[in-house]
Parts: sequence; structure tokens; C-alpha cells
Amino acid sequence: MLSRAAHALVPAVGRLSVTCDPGAEFAPGSIVAANHSSLADPAIVMAALHRLGVTPVIMATAGLWHIPVLGRVLTREGHVPVHRRDRRAAGALDLAAQALQRGRLVLIYAEGGLPRRKDAAEAAPGDFRTGLARLAELTGAPVVPVGQAGARRVTSGGTIDQIAGLVTAPLRRPDLHVHVGAPIVLAGDNNTVRTARARTAVTTAWRTASAHLGDPAALAA
Repeated sequence: MLSRAAHALVPAVGRLSVTCDPGAEFAPGSIVAANHSSLADPAIVMAALHRLGVTPVIMATAGLWHIPVLGRVLTREGHVPVHRRDRRAAGALDLAAQALQRGRLVLIYAEGGLPRRKDAAEAAPGDFRTGLARLAELTGAPVVPVGQAGARRVTSGGTIDQIAGLVTAPLRRPDLHVHVGAPIVLAGDNNTVRTARARTAVTTAWRTASAHLGDPAALAA
């Protein structure tokens, strides 16, 4: 339901395009790792994945489960609540691992939150938490890096700016782009090494997506 809704709604707020590296594929039981820059990007990534025939389980902040109707939908569709800074946080990895074992794809935002900056510009992904590396180690699942750009053109900044951005987006129709990289296996001696490799792969995908929009940050990098 969420993937279909994103597929229907995102074209109303922007012009979405999708590209893939040669060899990019979504094998059953893969982890999809994307950069997180805006409240809008989960819908944008889901809409892009829907075009590619992918409907992932999402690891998302547990607060969303408290929203009426949405919480029930998230539970029914098997999405995974992440309780940040809570003793229940480790349980999210167990639930995600179970989904992977059933052949589902799991979408994870390894940065663990949104950037604090207020501007609408693109920037490389921030530091990754180790949850992605630990999940890959636990399950042996390949990681598909995904980079999105343009979401901050829809919503960014403080609360008033966020609302204004969303309201005006259908008139502005900002360009949005999602790029899917080839899957990688997170090899390495420890989670620090594996986490760094994952961040590099997602950053490369983000750079490709941003360059597609002609963004100065990606072109400078």
C-alpha cells in the first residue's frame, strides 16, 4: 500500500527519474541502503523502487507507529520500528533479519536521522551507524546502495519551511533523481570497516544522482 501510494503521489510533487548501474539488481533477501536528507525522501525512494518492481520492508523511526491509521498500515505490511536510544533498538535488527530470511528486501537509512542544516542544497551522506553492517554480518545479505537527490527541494528547513515546501512543490515541480548501484558484499575485519564501505557505496550512488540534476556539490566532488 505504501509503495503504491508513493508511486501515485510523488509525480504530483516533482519530476522523478531513475537510473541504475550495470549489474544493479535486487535479489530476494537484499538490504537496500539509501541516503537520508529530507522527510520527503522515503516516499521518493519507494516510488523509484516501485518503478523497478521492488516493494521493500522499511526500517523507520518507531514514532511513526503512533500515528493513527499509518501505524496500523506499517504493522500490517511488516515494516520494522526502530526505537532509537532504547534497549529495544537491537530488536529491530532481529525483525529485519527475519524479513530478509523470508526473501523480503529491507530498506535501511544507516545515517539514523536527518541532517541538522536548514538549506535545500545537496550534501554527501553523513556518518553511518553500525546497524547496517551488523545486519549484513548477521544475515550475509548483499547490500544495494541507493542514492537520491532533490528531496530537499521538496521539504527542508524548519517546520514552516517544510510545510511551505510541500504545499508549493506541485507548482514548482522540482527535479528528483534516484540512482541504484550494483550490490556489494560488506566484507571486512570489523563493523567499522564494513560501515565505511557501505557509506562509500551509498555516497557514490548519491553523487551520480546529484550529478544527474547538475547539482554543484556532486559536480565539485
